Amino acid sequence: MNGKTPATQHVYNPWLIAITVTLATFMQVLDSSIANIALPHIAGSVGASTQESTWVLTSYLVSSAIILPLSGWLTTVMGRKRFYMICVAVFTASSVLCGLATSLPMLILFRVLQGIGGGGLQPCEQAILADTFSVKQRCMAFAIYGMAALVAPAMGPTIGGWITDNYSWHWIFFINVPIGLLSLFMTQRVVHDPSWIRKERSGGIKTDYVGIGLIVVGVGFLQYVLDKGQEADWFGSHIITTCSIIAATALIALVIREWTHDNPIIDLKLLRKRNFATAILFSFVLGLVINGATILIPQFLQNTMGYTAERAGMALMPGGIVMMILMPIAAIAATRIDHRLCMAFGFAALALGIYHLTSIDLDVTFKQVQLLRVIQMIGLPFIFVNITTMSYVGVPREKNNQVSGLSNFSRNIGGAIGISILNTFMFRQSQIQRTNLTINTNRSNPFFEHLLASTTRGFAATGSHGIDASRKALAQISSMIDRQASVLGYINSFWLMAVVVACMVPLVFILKKPGKVDEAFISDAQ
Repeated sequence: MNGKTPATQHVYNPWLIAITVTLATFMQVLDSSIANIALPHIAGSVGASTQESTWVLTSYLVSSAIILPLSGWLTTVMGRKRFYMICVAVFTASSVLCGLATSLPMLILFRVLQGIGGGGLQPCEQAILADTFSVKQRCMAFAIYGMAALVAPAMGPTIGGWITDNYSWHWIFFINVPIGLLSLFMTQRVVHDPSWIRKERSGGIKTDYVGIGLIVVGVGFLQYVLDKGQEADWFGSHIITTCSIIAATALIALVIREWTHDNPIIDLKLLRKRNFATAILFSFVLGLVINGATILIPQFLQNTMGYTAERAGMALMPGGIVMMILMPIAAIAATRIDHRLCMAFGFAALALGIYHLTSIDLDVTFKQVQLLRVIQMIGLPFIFVNITTMSYVGVPREKNNQVSGLSNFSRNIGGAIGISILNTFMFRQSQIQRTNLTINTNRSNPFFEHLLASTTRGFAATGSHGIDASRKALAQISSMIDRQASVLGYINSFWLMAVVVACMVPLVFILKKPGKVDEAFISDAQ
């Protein structure tokens, strides 16, 4: 497959391999977050409404979500290197097509193709790193991977805002081309499949077409429900209700099928292993928190505080820089300190960081937001590096593809569910808080009377008189209440996230510490 026999393949420095495979993943994750920021510009350019333009995001999320659980099986069928390069090529080519799209249907179609290519990149990279490095080296290798998977979303809003404000949304897709071509060139030169993948492929692999169909239907409909549920009022919509039933039925059937099938697409029996099952739970929570906070904070800054997309991104960027600095430190700590203690510290620090976000108000400054984001990011590297490392403890190396696929799928689904739950929770909390605040806006409240009178006098001083000044005063007070209710909704959402993360601290000690057998490194050349 690579043009060389295993005996004649040149062995490259593993760190060069790590950097090579990180390129495409960084490109894919960065592009996803950039597209979120550029959505209003895209909608205006292709003549679509705001609601219609969200399909630019939904189409990508659905297709990538379907590929993620299939990635472990596909790497075994095609060969990991071949599948990875196909994903990079599809993502790069579809990025060009997205940039050239002139209508919404064209852009949605090309985003589906982009999601198919992008969905398989992260699982492949994680599996390549797991097979390339020993257990002791994996911590640092996964720190490099973490820079792509976690830092890119923090940088995306800033880069996306700058590109769309100063150039054109087309360039958020065109910038993928040089990175994609470089990734393909380097991958062809330095990455090779381990011997056990070649042996497994040569033995023949049976295809579970029913399992594939159930994944496509179950995951696809689930992603649609999560993405469109809040917008369609959840189960008040017949479409959401129907899609939920279809998704639940397909996923239940998938679990039964994959658990009992001799050649499953997804090896769910790996969940029997304590470390892997616990790591899957932690990955789910990590996805919920990362994606939830990355969505809620920019929403607060833009919708409530009136920040531009670029300025909101700038507020998040210091957190990404701090995380980039802490990733190698977390990796070094993981080689010297019990993984469980590192993760407990990470979850505790993350919970405390999210708790600090509950201090926001309408007077919060730009620098305060940056500081709060930095505090929130301190614990994440210590969680991510150790979760990724512990996922492989006690798992045969021929299952590394399945481990990486399921881990990334869990994190992505956690992110999708987290965004849906938190957006719904925040919206409804804002409504509740607005109702509570408006109870006091009546003539019997002296504070309200004083505020109304002073505001009316202010409008009167600028030329408004009588009823007109009074109406403007009431409108301004109503706007103040809306903004305050929105802030309280965000605060309660951050409280919820902090409690969920804090509950993870004692659970880390369920994990089993790696033993001597797990520390052994077996060369791919064997």
